[in-house]
Amino acid sequence: MRTGRAVLMATALVMTAAACTSVVDGNPTATAPEGMGQFYNQTLKWGSCSDFGDDDMPKGAECTRVTVPIDYEKPDGGTAQIALSRLKATGPDRIGSLLFNPGGPGVAGINMVGIADSTKLAERFDRIGFDPRGTGASLPKIECMTSEENDAERAEAPKDNSPAGIAAAETENKQYADKCVTRTGKDFLAHVGTREVVQDMDVIRAAVGDAKLNYVGYSYGTRLGYAYAEKFPDHVRALVLDGALDPQQDPVKESVLQAQSFQKAFDAYAADCASKENCPLGSDPAQATAKFRELVGPLWNKSVPTEDPRGLHYGDAITGVQQTLYSNRFWPALTKGLRELAQNRGDTLLALADMYDGRREDGSYDNSADAFNAIRCVDDPAITDRSIAAKQDSEYRRVAPFLDDGHGSDAAPLELCSSWPVPNTSTPHRLSIPGLPKTVVISTTEDPATPYQAGVDLADQLGAALITFNGTRHTVSLSGVACVDDPVIAYLTDLTVPAAGLTC
Repeated sequence: MRTGRAVLMATALVMTAAACTSVVDGNPTATAPEGMGQFYNQTLKWGSCSDFGDDDMPKGAECTRVTVPIDYEKPDGGTAQIALSRLKATGPDRIGSLLFNPGGPGVAGINMVGIADSTKLAERFDRIGFDPRGTGASLPKIECMTSEENDAERAEAPKDNSPAGIAAAETENKQYADKCVTRTGKDFLAHVGTREVVQDMDVIRAAVGDAKLNYVGYSYGTRLGYAYAEKFPDHVRALVLDGALDPQQDPVKESVLQAQSFQKAFDAYAADCASKENCPLGSDPAQATAKFRELVGPLWNKSVPTEDPRGLHYGDAITGVQQTLYSNRFWPALTKGLRELAQNRGDTLLALADMYDGRREDGSYDNSADAFNAIRCVDDPAITDRSIAAKQDSEYRRVAPFLDDGHGSDAAPLELCSSWPVPNTSTPHRLSIPGLPKTVVISTTEDPATPYQAGVDLADQLGAALITFNGTRHTVSLSGVACVDDPVIAYLTDLTVPAAGLTC
């Protein structure tokens, strides 16, 4: 799950026709819900990915768009176009298609088709990526703010939890929500959540010609996986869910546990850094949080220079740091960024914040931040009780002192979703899916974004096989760790269930 400050970012709404390209694949007649035949039985036209806005597509990938209803209760109403990508199976013993989602929510996924290359998965499955409705190259787009507005918002002075600061934050939230309505449309905003995306996934399953779904979902993508299983249990062949969310966990508890996990990741980085020469946080890990606050605290009142004329502001510094805590592979970049900050420069941390916020080299933004906000607000109940908001803020600061800016109080602003113009469409609950085929959940012991216990609890609710990975990173499967990858590939190809209690 995306983390950091309450992200308020964006771009602008368009609607175009589905891609008309060169290669046509026949689709066997699918069993469609009543009134859905036009969607379930559509024939996809695969062709070039050049117009799909992603420069990282692997060689040989094909793209198209599949048509879905905006409102599944009104299939004769407006439609949306979901961007798909495909790499065909390279071997003769094709099983079917394998759908991937990277998480977010709000992150585009068509560039995931290159995952698991040179494995049996590439031989036996057509690998399919998709941009969930409203994201990436799917149409229409969730859009709230222009690129210029994004830059201006990031450069604003941070707000404290004084009465004036709280009022200003809540005013900005309302203004942001109003922009989303103006630029995206209230009806579409009401239908961008998990509830609709899993139905889109079932249309995709049928449109690519599969009787049952094979799926790998990461982070928020695990929510798509278990929600799909709950809605369509008879359509599941194989699910791999890595970096899990707990379906029964309320958003307040989830945010506090996530903050606690990020503190653990920061502490692990600090201990590693302290063992090396010239660590910018010093040689004593016990003092690392205090040293870190000394470095970033002055940014509250004044930015530091960068080669880019924007400079590094407080919010971007925190965002850039959190970006590096998703994996220990990014720790050298964090050390570099903190060393620069100690020298009154901010280039590395600004670049990391740009990566997180979806800012491109030309200054434009993708719509991942807007999509994150819109999906999150329609997926879960908003916090509208000021006492709960205050308690959440206090707990967050307590469990993650490296993120405590020192400007808290006994109150806090209501979150963005309290101003959202449409109601939530999902609520936390315990899963019960009798008859679901065996699935696989992977959870990492020191995952900063999706804490380990959430994976344990999800596996329990699904009756899934649990693979534990000992490490400090967010998700691990199909990244070259053989102890995890081998059983995952065996499960997806042959439905061989991983050994009970497997730990890597």
